Amino acid sequence: MADKLLNTAEAARFLRVSQASVRRWSDSGLLPARRVGRRRERRFTEPDLQRFLVPASPIPKTTHDGVQKQVLVGGTALPLHSHVATFYNSDEGRLRLTIPFFREGLLRGQPCFLAAGAEVLDAYMEALRNEEGVDIESAVRSGMFVAVAGPGEKVDSALAFWERALSNSLAAGPNLIRVVGEMRSERTLFVSDNEMISYEMAFNGIAKRFPTVTLCQYDVRAFDGEVLFHALRAHPDLYELGIASFLN
Repeated sequence: MADKLLNTAEAARFLRVSQASVRRWSDSGLLPARRVGRRRERRFTEPDLQRFLVPASPIPKTTHDGVQKQVLVGGTALPLHSHVATFYNSDEGRLRLTIPFFREGLLRGQPCFLAAGAEVLDAYMEALRNEEGVDIESAVRSGMFVAVAGPGEKVDSALAFWERALSNSLAAGPNLIRVVGEMRSERTLFVSDNEMISYEMAFNGIAKRFPTVTLCQYDVRAFDGEVLFHALRAHPDLYELGIASFLN
């Protein structure tokens, strides 16, 4: 007999989470879903939901030292050392890619960094508290999840921060490190838009030296077209991956 198909509301009740979380996990590829009917509505099976409740086990795609080779973000596989820009125009869009990104990392025991402040940081913490299997307060206490308002005011000080922070994260052994930078928050610390973009370009060197996958999030409501143009230029890893996956 074929597995019974559950709609989004029924899947949310099964997992004891919000419907928004179910949609976000489905969009990111973490939770398998079928599309049915002319409206292409989501449907889920109980076996898939049960498997989702089991903490993720290490995937076989690793480097020789055991570090994960790639991360699935929005259905796109990002290779190790990726440094990409993502763009959103709503509060919900801000979290669509990044919360599943952090959830998987925390369940795998991978260090996670978030550069965000004020109400943006509050939104992340609230969303992570509602994620199945994630104890965000414990992750903060252990240093597995680190939140900072921003890395610095100038390029040199920002890069120095990441050199120290990422090196310290690797002290316990090789591991993939996940980084999210909310550029609306980081911009409040940099002395100018140009300094922020120069930092973004320089961070490509950090990304290639350390075992990181980095998402730099741009709230398009907060930046003008010229800044967004330069943000695209500062993230060449994005070109081969296709930008559509990273528009929220």
